[in-house]
Amino acid sequence: MQFTLLATDTQSKARAGVVQTDHGAIETPIFMPVGTAGSVKAVHQRELKEDIKAEIILGNTYHLYLRPGLDVLEKAGGLHKFNGWDRPILTDSGGYQVFSLAGTRKIKEEGVKFKSHIDGSSLDFTPENVMDTQRTIGADIIMAFDECTPYPCDYSYAKNSMERTHRWLQRCVDRFDSTEPKYGYSQTLFPIVQGSTYKDLRIKSAETIASFGREGNAIGGLSVGEPAEMMYEMTEVVCDILPKDKPRYLMGVGTPANILENIALGVDMFDCVLPTRNARNGMLFTTQGVINIRNKKWADDFSPIDAELGGYVSTFYTKAYLRHLIHSTEYLAGQIASVHNLTFYLWLVKQARQQILNGTFRDWKDVMVKKLMTRL
Repeated sequence: MQFTLLATDTQSKARAGVVQTDHGAIETPIFMPVGTAGSVKAVHQRELKEDIKAEIILGNTYHLYLRPGLDVLEKAGGLHKFNGWDRPILTDSGGYQVFSLAGTRKIKEEGVKFKSHIDGSSLDFTPENVMDTQRTIGADIIMAFDECTPYPCDYSYAKNSMERTHRWLQRCVDRFDSTEPKYGYSQTLFPIVQGSTYKDLRIKSAETIASFGREGNAIGGLSVGEPAEMMYEMTEVVCDILPKDKPRYLMGVGTPANILENIALGVDMFDCVLPTRNARNGMLFTTQGVINIRNKKWADDFSPIDAELGGYVSTFYTKAYLRHLIHSTEYLAGQIASVHNLTFYLWLVKQARQQILNGTFRDWKDVMVKKLMTRL
C-alpha cells in the first residue's frame, strides 16, 4: 500500500490524497460503507460501484469468522472472490465487539474469550489468531486487535486497556510480519490509537502507534457516546502526532457533520453503519438537510428524494413513494433509502476532496455543516 498526499487546506488541517492498493486506488478523504458479514445491507455490488461510487468497503472479522467461517472463505479464495467485490476491502479486527458484546466476553492478557451471539459457543480471539484470520479473509487493509473502551470510562481502566492494546499490537505486528498473504496480493496492517477521552493517554497512544512505523494508522474508541466536541478534541490531539505521510482512519464515525469536522482536523478515512441503519428506519441524509420520510408532510410530496444529489434512486423515486414503501414495510424501502444515503455520503466526501484541492474547504465546510444539520 502507498499513500500520496496531494494537498492540504491552508485554513484547516484537511488533506486530499490517494491510497494505492493492489485492488485499486482510493481517493481520500473517503467514506467506506460497512459490509459487516460480507454484504452492505440491502445493496448490490453493482449499485455500490455504479450508483454509490464506493471505492472501498468494510468487513468484520468477528462476524465473518462465525459465518461463513474461514474454511468457506479460504476455499472461495478470500472475501473478494466470495462476495464479488474486486475493489479494496478493510476488515475490523473484532476490537469493536470487545466493546459491543461486553456482556458475553472476558478480557485477559492472552486475548478475549467471546460467546458466539449465534449459538453461545465459546471462541478465543488472540492477537495472533486475529492476524491469521484476517490473512484468510484477505482484506487489503487489516486492523490490529485492540479493545475499544466504553464511554464513560474511568482513567485507570482506560490506561490499563490502552497499555494492553499496545502490548497486543506488538504481538499483532510480530505475527503479521512473520506470515505471508494467501492470495497473491499485499495486505497492510493498521495499528489503532486508544486512550478513551483522556488527552494524556491519547498523546501517549498516538506516539506509541506512530513509533511502529506502519503504512497507515487508525483512531479507535471514539463515537461511542461521548459529546461531539470531545471527539473532535481527541481527534485533533492524535492527528497532530500521527505522521503526515500516512493515512489516518477514524473508526465508526459518523454523521455527515462529524465527517466534515474530522476531515478539517486531518482525518482521511471513515466508516459507519449510520447511513444504512438510519435508512432502514426512514431517516434520509440529503444535500438540503435531514428528512424523516415517515412524517406525514411527505405523503403527497412527488418531488425526487434529492434532485441535486443525482444518482438513479435519488432522482427516480419520489418522497411520497418512498414514504409509502416505508409505512408498508416493503423491502424495497430499505434498498432505496440505503442506496440513497450511501450515495449522499460518497458525494459528500468527494465534494470535500474537491474543495480541499481548490483551497476553499473551510468556508464550504462551515456552510455545509449548518445545512446538513437542518431538519426538513
